[in-house]
Amino acid sequence: MIDDKGRKVKKAGPSMPVSVTGWDDVPEAGDRIDVVADEKFARELAEERKLKLAASQTESTSVSLNDLFDKISKGELKSVKLIIKADVQGSVEAVKQSLAKLGNEEVNIDIIHAAVGGIKESDVLLAETSNAIIIGFNVRPDNNAKQLAAQKKIDIRFYNIIYNAIEDIEKAVKGMLDPKFKEVVLGSAEVRELFKISGVGTIAGCHVIDGKVVRGAQARLIRNGKVEYTGEIASLRHGKDDVKEMAKNFDCGIMLSNFQDVKVDDVIEAFTMEKTNED
Repeated sequence: MIDDKGRKVKKAGPSMPVSVTGWDDVPEAGDRIDVVADEKFARELAEERKLKLAASQTESTSVSLNDLFDKISKGELKSVKLIIKADVQGSVEAVKQSLAKLGNEEVNIDIIHAAVGGIKESDVLLAETSNAIIIGFNVRPDNNAKQLAAQKKIDIRFYNIIYNAIEDIEKAVKGMLDPKFKEVVLGSAEVRELFKISGVGTIAGCHVIDGKVVRGAQARLIRNGKVEYTGEIASLRHGKDDVKEMAKNFDCGIMLSNFQDVKVDDVIEAFTMEKTNED
Protein backbone atom coordinates (compact mmCIF):
# COMPACT_ATOMS: atom_id res chain seq x y z
CA MET A 1 0.00 0.00 0.00
CA ILE A 2 1.18 3.50 -0.83
CA ASP A 3 -0.19 6.66 0.80
CA ASP A 4 -0.91 10.01 -0.88
CA LYS A 5 2.71 11.10 -0.33
CA GLY A 6 4.13 8.10 -2.14
CA ARG A 7 5.30 6.29 1.01
CA LYS A 8 4.81 2.56 1.57
CA VAL A 9 2.56 1.85 4.56
CA LYS A 10 1.54 -1.35 6.35
CA LYS A 11 -1.87 -0.16 7.53
CA ALA A 12 -4.42 2.53 6.74
CA GLY A 13 -6.98 4.05 9.08
CA PRO A 14 -10.38 5.68 8.41
CA SER A 15 -10.39 8.42 5.73
CA MET A 16 -6.74 7.70 4.82
CA PRO A 17 -6.31 7.47 1.03
CA VAL A 18 -4.00 4.67 -0.16
CA SER A 19 -3.14 2.93 -3.39
CA VAL A 20 -3.40 -0.86 -3.11
CA THR A 21 -1.73 -3.27 -5.54
CA GLY A 22 -1.82 -7.05 -5.86
CA TRP A 23 -5.46 -7.65 -6.85
CA ASP A 24 -6.34 -10.74 -8.89
CA ASP A 25 -9.15 -8.69 -10.47
CA VAL A 26 -9.50 -4.93 -10.79
CA PRO A 27 -12.15 -3.63 -8.33
CA GLU A 28 -14.68 -1.04 -9.44
CA ALA A 29 -15.43 2.30 -7.81
CA GLY A 30 -17.76 1.79 -4.86
CA ASP A 31 -16.75 -1.84 -4.25
CA ARG A 32 -16.46 -2.80 -0.59
CA ILE A 33 -13.12 -4.26 0.53
CA ASP A 34 -12.91 -6.41 3.68
CA VAL A 35 -9.61 -7.26 5.39
CA VAL A 36 -9.75 -10.58 7.24
CA ALA A 37 -7.37 -12.65 9.34
CA ASP A 38 -6.97 -15.68 7.09
CA GLU A 39 -7.47 -16.86 3.52
CA LYS A 40 -10.13 -19.46 4.42
CA PHE A 41 -12.50 -16.84 5.84
CA ALA A 42 -11.77 -14.56 2.87
CA ARG A 43 -12.81 -17.32 0.46
CA GLU A 44 -16.01 -18.00 2.43
CA LEU A 45 -16.87 -14.29 2.40
CA ALA A 46 -16.19 -14.05 -1.33
CA GLU A 47 -18.37 -17.11 -2.02
CA GLU A 48 -21.26 -15.65 -0.01
CA ARG A 49 -21.03 -12.35 -1.88
CA LYS A 50 -20.95 -14.16 -5.20
CA LEU A 51 -24.16 -16.00 -4.29
CA LYS A 52 -25.89 -12.79 -3.20
CA LEU A 53 -24.84 -11.07 -6.43
CA ALA A 54 -26.15 -13.97 -8.49
CA ALA A 55 -29.39 -13.87 -6.53
CA SER A 56 -29.85 -10.13 -7.09
CA GLN A 57 -29.39 -10.50 -10.85
CA THR A 58 -31.96 -13.27 -11.32
CA GLU A 59 -35.73 -12.98 -11.64
CA SER A 60 -37.49 -14.06 -8.44
CA THR A 61 -39.56 -17.29 -8.64
CA SER A 62 -40.07 -20.26 -6.35
CA VAL A 63 -40.94 -23.95 -6.56
CA SER A 64 -41.42 -26.75 -4.06
CA LEU A 65 -40.76 -30.42 -4.55
CA ASN A 66 -44.45 -31.12 -4.03
CA ASP A 67 -45.65 -29.04 -6.99
CA LEU A 68 -42.66 -29.89 -9.18
CA PHE A 69 -44.40 -32.48 -11.39
CA ASP A 70 -47.43 -30.23 -11.90
CA LYS A 71 -45.19 -27.53 -13.35
CA ILE A 72 -43.31 -30.06 -15.48
CA SER A 73 -46.50 -31.59 -16.92
CA LYS A 74 -47.85 -28.14 -17.83
CA GLY A 75 -44.62 -27.27 -19.60
CA GLU A 76 -43.87 -24.52 -17.09
CA LEU A 77 -40.64 -26.14 -15.91
CA LYS A 78 -37.94 -27.67 -18.10
CA SER A 79 -35.10 -27.61 -15.59
CA VAL A 80 -35.06 -28.64 -11.93
CA LYS A 81 -32.61 -26.35 -10.15
CA LEU A 82 -30.96 -27.58 -6.97
CA ILE A 83 -28.68 -26.10 -4.32
CA ILE A 84 -26.71 -28.72 -2.38
CA LYS A 85 -25.18 -28.12 1.05
CA ALA A 86 -23.48 -30.94 2.96
CA ASP A 87 -21.29 -31.59 5.98
CA VAL A 88 -18.14 -32.70 4.12
CA GLN A 89 -16.78 -32.39 0.57
CA GLY A 90 -17.14 -36.12 -0.05
CA SER A 91 -20.87 -35.89 0.64
CA VAL A 92 -21.20 -32.82 -1.60
CA GLU A 93 -19.66 -34.70 -4.53
CA ALA A 94 -21.62 -37.91 -3.88
CA VAL A 95 -24.99 -36.11 -3.68
CA LYS A 96 -24.14 -33.89 -6.65
CA GLN A 97 -23.13 -36.79 -8.90
CA SER A 98 -26.09 -38.94 -7.89
CA LEU A 99 -28.72 -36.23 -8.44
CA ALA A 100 -27.19 -35.03 -11.70
CA LYS A 101 -27.98 -38.43 -13.25
CA LEU A 102 -31.73 -38.14 -12.65
CA GLY A 103 -32.56 -35.88 -15.59
CA ASN A 104 -34.51 -37.21 -18.57
CA GLU A 105 -35.51 -36.06 -22.06
CA GLU A 106 -38.15 -33.71 -20.68
CA VAL A 107 -36.42 -32.31 -17.61
CA ASN A 108 -32.82 -31.34 -16.91
CA ILE A 109 -31.32 -31.49 -13.41
CA ASP A 110 -29.36 -28.26 -12.94
CA ILE A 111 -27.21 -28.06 -9.80
CA ILE A 112 -26.57 -24.33 -9.56
CA HIS A 113 -24.53 -24.39 -6.35
CA ALA A 114 -22.92 -27.11 -4.22
CA ALA A 115 -20.73 -26.46 -1.17
CA VAL A 116 -19.71 -27.63 2.30
CA GLY A 117 -21.32 -25.98 5.33
CA GLY A 118 -24.64 -25.08 6.92
CA ILE A 119 -27.46 -23.45 4.97
CA LYS A 120 -27.10 -19.66 4.99
CA GLU A 121 -29.18 -16.63 4.06
CA SER A 122 -27.33 -16.36 0.76
CA ASP A 123 -28.38 -19.91 -0.15
CA VAL A 124 -32.03 -19.05 0.51
CA LEU A 125 -31.77 -15.85 -1.55
CA LEU A 126 -30.23 -17.77 -4.43
CA ALA A 127 -32.97 -20.41 -4.18
CA GLU A 128 -35.67 -17.75 -4.23
CA THR A 129 -34.38 -15.94 -7.27
CA SER A 130 -33.30 -19.05 -9.18
CA ASN A 131 -36.42 -21.15 -8.72
CA ALA A 132 -34.34 -23.72 -6.83
CA ILE A 133 -34.85 -26.32 -4.12
CA ILE A 134 -32.26 -26.60 -1.35
CA ILE A 135 -30.97 -30.06 -0.46
CA GLY A 136 -29.32 -30.23 2.97
CA PHE A 137 -27.29 -33.35 3.70
CA ASN A 138 -26.38 -33.63 7.39
CA VAL A 139 -26.58 -29.82 7.76
CA ARG A 140 -29.18 -27.35 9.02
CA PRO A 141 -29.99 -23.68 8.30
CA ASP A 142 -28.88 -20.96 10.70
CA ASN A 143 -31.63 -18.86 12.33
CA ASN A 144 -31.53 -16.10 9.70
CA ALA A 145 -31.75 -18.61 6.87
CA LYS A 146 -34.58 -20.48 8.60
CA GLN A 147 -36.64 -17.30 9.05
CA LEU A 148 -36.01 -16.12 5.50
CA ALA A 149 -36.92 -19.53 4.05
CA ALA A 150 -40.22 -19.51 5.95
CA GLN A 151 -40.93 -15.96 4.80
CA LYS A 152 -40.09 -16.67 1.15
CA LYS A 153 -41.63 -20.18 1.21
CA ILE A 154 -38.41 -21.80 0.03
CA ASP A 155 -38.45 -25.60 0.01
CA ILE A 156 -35.52 -26.97 2.02
CA ARG A 157 -35.21 -30.76 2.14
CA PHE A 158 -33.06 -32.43 4.80
CA TYR A 159 -31.46 -35.85 4.42
CA ASN A 160 -28.87 -38.03 6.11
CA ILE A 161 -29.07 -40.89 3.61
CA ILE A 162 -28.17 -40.15 -0.02
CA TYR A 163 -30.62 -42.73 -1.36
CA ASN A 164 -33.57 -40.87 0.21
CA ALA A 165 -32.60 -37.64 -1.56
CA ILE A 166 -32.23 -39.47 -4.87
CA GLU A 167 -35.60 -41.18 -4.40
CA ASP A 168 -37.46 -37.93 -3.64
CA ILE A 169 -36.05 -36.02 -6.61
CA GLU A 170 -36.56 -38.98 -8.95
CA LYS A 171 -40.19 -39.37 -7.87
CA ALA A 172 -40.79 -35.64 -8.26
CA VAL A 173 -39.40 -35.66 -11.80
CA LYS A 174 -41.54 -38.70 -12.69
CA GLY A 175 -44.63 -37.34 -10.96
CA MET A 176 -44.86 -39.98 -8.27
CA LEU A 177 -43.95 -37.94 -5.20
CA ASP A 178 -46.75 -38.13 -2.65
CA PRO A 179 -45.42 -37.05 0.75
CA LYS A 180 -47.57 -38.17 3.66
CA PHE A 181 -45.64 -36.42 6.40
CA LYS A 182 -43.93 -33.10 6.94
CA GLU A 183 -41.40 -32.12 9.57
CA VAL A 184 -42.53 -29.62 12.21
CA VAL A 185 -39.80 -28.11 14.38
CA LEU A 186 -41.02 -27.78 17.96
CA GLY A 187 -38.11 -25.80 19.35
CA SER A 188 -34.42 -25.81 20.15
CA ALA A 189 -32.18 -25.67 23.19
CA GLU A 190 -28.54 -24.65 23.55
CA VAL A 191 -26.21 -26.82 25.63
CA ARG A 192 -24.66 -24.68 28.39
CA GLU A 193 -23.03 -27.36 30.61
CA LEU A 194 -22.62 -31.13 30.90
CA PHE A 195 -23.29 -33.55 33.75
CA LYS A 196 -21.74 -37.02 33.70
CA ILE A 197 -23.80 -39.32 35.92
CA SER A 198 -22.49 -42.80 36.69
CA GLY A 199 -24.82 -45.52 35.48
CA VAL A 200 -26.99 -43.00 33.61
CA GLY A 201 -24.82 -41.20 31.07
CA THR A 202 -24.41 -37.61 29.91
CA ILE A 203 -27.08 -35.07 30.83
CA ALA A 204 -26.95 -31.87 28.78
CA GLY A 205 -27.73 -28.77 30.85
CA CYS A 206 -29.63 -26.66 28.33
CA HIS A 207 -31.36 -23.30 27.88
CA VAL A 208 -34.41 -23.38 25.60
CA ILE A 209 -33.83 -20.66 23.00
CA ASP A 210 -36.84 -21.18 20.74
CA GLY A 211 -40.26 -22.84 20.95
CA LYS A 212 -40.29 -25.81 23.31
CA VAL A 213 -38.56 -29.15 23.78
CA VAL A 214 -40.67 -32.23 24.49
CA ARG A 215 -39.78 -35.52 26.11
CA GLY A 216 -40.07 -38.37 23.60
CA ALA A 217 -39.91 -36.01 20.60
CA GLN A 218 -37.53 -36.69 17.75
CA ALA A 219 -34.35 -34.68 18.05
CA ARG A 220 -31.22 -33.78 16.20
CA LEU A 221 -27.99 -32.44 17.65
CA ILE A 222 -26.40 -29.66 15.61
CA ARG A 223 -22.76 -28.66 15.97
CA ASN A 224 -21.40 -25.76 13.89
CA GLY A 225 -24.28 -26.11 11.44
CA LYS A 226 -23.77 -29.85 10.96
CA VAL A 227 -26.06 -32.63 12.17
CA GLU A 228 -24.10 -34.91 14.50
CA TYR A 229 -27.01 -37.01 15.76
CA THR A 230 -30.63 -37.79 14.97
CA GLY A 231 -32.72 -39.72 17.47
CA GLU A 232 -35.01 -39.06 20.41
CA ILE A 233 -35.16 -37.05 23.65
CA ALA A 234 -35.06 -39.90 26.16
CA SER A 235 -35.27 -37.80 29.32
CA LEU A 236 -36.23 -34.22 30.17
CA ARG A 237 -35.74 -32.73 33.64
CA HIS A 238 -36.26 -29.38 35.33
CA GLY A 239 -34.26 -29.36 38.53
CA LYS A 240 -34.98 -32.71 40.17
CA ASP A 241 -38.34 -33.16 38.45
CA ASP A 242 -39.11 -35.16 35.32
CA VAL A 243 -41.14 -32.95 32.98
CA LYS A 244 -43.04 -33.54 29.75
CA GLU A 245 -41.96 -30.32 28.04
CA MET A 246 -39.99 -27.13 28.66
CA ALA A 247 -40.73 -23.74 27.07
CA LYS A 248 -38.54 -20.93 25.74
CA ASN A 249 -36.24 -19.12 28.20
CA PHE A 250 -36.28 -21.99 30.73
CA ASP A 251 -33.37 -24.24 31.70
CA CYS A 252 -33.60 -28.02 31.60
CA GLY A 253 -31.60 -31.22 31.51
CA ILE A 254 -31.80 -33.30 28.33
CA MET A 255 -30.59 -36.84 27.77
CA LEU A 256 -30.56 -38.13 24.21
CA SER A 257 -31.28 -41.74 23.39
CA ASN A 258 -28.09 -43.76 22.69
CA PHE A 259 -25.85 -40.70 22.35
CA GLN A 260 -23.24 -39.44 24.82
CA ASP A 261 -20.96 -37.21 22.72
CA VAL A 262 -22.68 -33.94 23.62
CA LYS A 263 -20.60 -30.75 23.85
CA VAL A 264 -21.13 -27.26 25.22
CA ASP A 265 -22.62 -24.89 22.57
CA ASP A 266 -24.29 -27.76 20.70
CA VAL A 267 -27.92 -27.10 19.75
CA ILE A 268 -30.58 -29.75 20.32
CA GLU A 269 -33.53 -29.30 17.96
CA ALA A 270 -36.80 -31.08 18.80
CA PHE A 271 -39.19 -31.94 15.99
CA THR A 272 -42.09 -34.16 15.04
CA MET A 273 -43.47 -35.58 11.79
CA GLU A 274 -47.08 -34.62 11.02
CA LYS A 275 -49.42 -35.93 8.37
CA THR A 276 -50.01 -33.58 5.46
CA ASN A 277 -52.70 -33.46 2.80
CA GLU A 278 -50.35 -32.03 0.16
CA ASP A 279 -50.29 -33.90 -3.16
